[in-house]
Amino acid sequence: MYKILKKKLIAPGVTQAEIVAPEIAKKRKAGQFVIIRFHEKGERIPLTIADADTEKGTITIISQRAGKSTAFFENMNKGDSVIDVVGPLGHPTHIKKYGHVVFLGGGIGIAPIHPIAQAMKKAGNRVTSIIGGKTKDFVILEDWMRQASDAVYISTDDGSYGNKGFVTDVLKELVEKGEHFDLAVVIGPVPMMKAAVSLTKEMNIPTIVSLNAIMVDGTGMCGGCRVSVGGETKFTCVDGPEFDGHQVDFKELMLRLRIFDKYGKQAMELYESESKNEKCVMKKVFDDKE
Repeated sequence: MYKILKKKLIAPGVTQAEIVAPEIAKKRKAGQFVIIRFHEKGERIPLTIADADTEKGTITIISQRAGKSTAFFENMNKGDSVIDVVGPLGHPTHIKKYGHVVFLGGGIGIAPIHPIAQAMKKAGNRVTSIIGGKTKDFVILEDWMRQASDAVYISTDDGSYGNKGFVTDVLKELVEKGEHFDLAVVIGPVPMMKAAVSLTKEMNIPTIVSLNAIMVDGTGMCGGCRVSVGGETKFTCVDGPEFDGHQVDFKELMLRLRIFDKYGKQAMELYESESKNEKCVMKKVFDDKE
């Protein structure tokens, strides 16, 4: 069992938790993830290790309420325990001194960007981070990213915080002003990554993307995370999760992401219905006692 030491909502539907996992904290590297099962009958879900504290023996994970399992996690409390945490898994990011590295993170994608930015800066790179969200409420880990970066730019779709527009707009503006980038790391919603990769290809900036959003069981056995990279079939969980963004078939990737939408929606509706009924029963019990 893995105890939850800290837990809080950092954005609407976005949960941050610090979990006791000393061996994983000691061995994890930037870009890696864990497979988590919250209870005995729960499914296995992959979550990026957003940070780790080797002295405390903890890892920090961040999840977005998107289905039954992440909704269940959102309702867990500090002091509760997670039944399984397996990792670190996946190939770590290739860290070296590239020169000037730019990070583009959208929404929950800022979480996996953070440890990579940390490692790149530690390796002697100049780090520029462009992070964004739909509104100010959805911009997460700003303080963390400022500590891991030499410069941070923020954009929101509605202009409620930072620049109005997308992270790609900020990148384009920086390049037009004369900034040169030796590498781009892009993580976020697939449409955002597709747009960013299209832009960096025009600018001739080598680009890494992380496709952790498509992973299912994290071991390569289910085949749900198949993706075409440079015309070859890859399994995101065992061959990635990071790939050359200019080689990824994003059209195929977006189609594959929709495969389980129907079943995920059904599971979420059932969970919410069960939770609502449970609350009604508990309310009746307390009302009867009064």
